[in-house]
Amino acid sequence: MTGSRADSLMLLRELDDPNWLERPREYDRNGTAVLFDGLVKRLEGDFSTQCATEQDTQDSSEYGRVVVPAEATTCGTRVVVCVSKFGSLAFICADNPGAFLGTDEAQAEGHLHSDDLRKVSRALDDLAYAVLPEELVESDYDGPSQLPWHVQRPSWWHRFFGTF
Repeated sequence: MTGSRADSLMLLRELDDPNWLERPREYDRNGTAVLFDGLVKRLEGDFSTQCATEQDTQDSSEYGRVVVPAEATTCGTRVVVCVSKFGSLAFICADNPGAFLGTDEAQAEGHLHSDDLRKVSRALDDLAYAVLPEELVESDYDGPSQLPWHVQRPSWWHRFFGTF
């Protein structure tokens, strides 16, 4: 489900428990894996290709990533979906997280086609992921959690997708 920036920020604040940085207290590893596998199968079907995955990332609040290969996309740029261990949070990016200032910029520069973005967004929505805009994920973190010492300028990405 894709919501407004204000709704997304409110959700991030609700999920931000300083006592549980890597995963939420009630983390369901098996449920997260099943949902993630469903996402992979859906994207592979929608794009008629095999998608590379990273799954069950250790020492990270990110659960995993699904990569739609460049050859399967309209613009020839891979599409990456990052999934958090928190609240079925996910975000979509072209090429890699941080490669563009968000999907709007990637589209404006001709690296992400609206049809590809729509396919990925629909899959995430159908599976009840909370889809965050990359611009929000990359914005400054101002919550109560003490993030790792090595993070110089904490962002919401560090909080819900980063390593610990």
